Amino acid sequence: MYPFAQSQLDQLNDQQFTSLIDMFDHCITGHADAVAFSSGDKHVTFAQIERASRHLAAYLVSHLKLQQGDRVAIQLPNVYEYAIATWACIRSGLVIVNTNPMYTPRELTHQFNDSQAAALIVSHQLADSTLKVLPDTAIKHVITDQPVSGLTSLKDATDTGEMFSFTPAQCTMNSIAVLQYTGGTTGLSKGAVLTHANLFAAQASTRAIFPVLDDLQEIVIAPMPVYHIYGFLMSMIGTFLSGGRSVLIANPRNIQSIIDEMLRYSATGLAGVNTLFQGLMAHPSFGEIDFSRYVSVIAGGTALIKEIADEWHERTGNDIQEGYGLSETASALTVNAPGHRKLGTVGKVLDCLQVRVIDSQGKVLPEGSTGEITVRGPVVMQGYWQRADATADAIDADGYFKTGDIGFVDAEGFLKIVDRVKDMIIVSGFNVYPNEIEAVVYGHPAVTECAAIGVNSDQTGEAIKLFVVSQDKSLTSEQLIDFCREQLTAYKVPKQIVFKNDLPKSAVGKILRRELRTA
Repeated sequence: MYPFAQSQLDQLNDQQFTSLIDMFDHCITGHADAVAFSSGDKHVTFAQIERASRHLAAYLVSHLKLQQGDRVAIQLPNVYEYAIATWACIRSGLVIVNTNPMYTPRELTHQFNDSQAAALIVSHQLADSTLKVLPDTAIKHVITDQPVSGLTSLKDATDTGEMFSFTPAQCTMNSIAVLQYTGGTTGLSKGAVLTHANLFAAQASTRAIFPVLDDLQEIVIAPMPVYHIYGFLMSMIGTFLSGGRSVLIANPRNIQSIIDEMLRYSATGLAGVNTLFQGLMAHPSFGEIDFSRYVSVIAGGTALIKEIADEWHERTGNDIQEGYGLSETASALTVNAPGHRKLGTVGKVLDCLQVRVIDSQGKVLPEGSTGEITVRGPVVMQGYWQRADATADAIDADGYFKTGDIGFVDAEGFLKIVDRVKDMIIVSGFNVYPNEIEAVVYGHPAVTECAAIGVNSDQTGEAIKLFVVSQDKSLTSEQLIDFCREQLTAYKVPKQIVFKNDLPKSAVGKILRRELRTA
């Protein structure tokens, strides 16, 4: 296990910081004139974030009459206005509802109604489509990041808020800060209730592994969507409260835009996923990037592919440090940290957390045994918003959260994720994990991306169907099946192979097997 930064724990225990609001004030005092966010050619200092968020908070509370605990949905891409909205809500005791800009009307309506959001801060580019669902919700107030005819812009709101005095809310570490909605892999998405303490513990525990640089400001390239917990904790909370600069990438699918920023800045860090690292290395200008000051390149979202990690190290001299976490845990539970790295695992459990591996009956399994991973500790959510039944199913009587991931802890204390409980395929009574098959297939030099799912089979109950993206048009199903036979036992070998131009992905680049099942 890794040592949790004791000084940071003492700050919480001694109530030096009673909430994230105190941490914000402390940060602004120490870094007022430094740039907090860069977004294209726009650069915003900590002092500017303080001023704009204070005025927006005054507008929300004094003009719109929102009450502490009311929910405010934020539906923006990676732009600095997200930080203004985030800290306006936190400082005024309002609860953030992070909302995916790519949501369909059905998904928006569910999330707005489930959270009972009272207000919405939305991208001007989405205003027309999002406004169509509002009559079916309780949202009465809409603010756009840029001017839109007939709506209140962020500038209008802050100009109005400047006319009011503002007193920060009396929040504690137990106050709710965020409703982070899950991806809905098992049905309608649920809001994970994250408190000030959850976010504090999340940023403090990871910061203990990746300490603040003493001699220069951190500059972190930030393509991960900030409405997702990975990007939100990294950019809006962690890097910000440490006095670092986040270089926000508005469209992470545009590899050229990321390359441009990596060439522009002498950066110290990057957060990404497999598909992003792979896309960067395939770009013809990748070799021009200076990696000499990078101290943290962090992977999350899905298991790091060994071939990608090896190529990255060979070409940059840096290791990718893999982390593992969920929306329900605010941030990483485990990290392959510098000096404590074991490729093929997601690292060791953070010292502030406890992990158990259980079988289908809830029995705790011994070291090395494979089962469902459960976790207890200060980063774990309080429960699902207004879902007592779902909370009871997810968190046991001892406070352990059931992650839905299958894995084991090895003799050295490293956690290995095998797969998702619901992604497991049962072939003739044998458990088959798609991650294992995909790891083998990625070893084929002609394979760019792949995903394995289970399909019904009269002979074996389920059979394995493999989807493959390849730039080599001569690659055949027979060649891939022969390749798999060399490394997989017979029942794990795919029976069907489908070649595709691309695979469906989430906002953070995770391949969505559930969509392939309905394709």
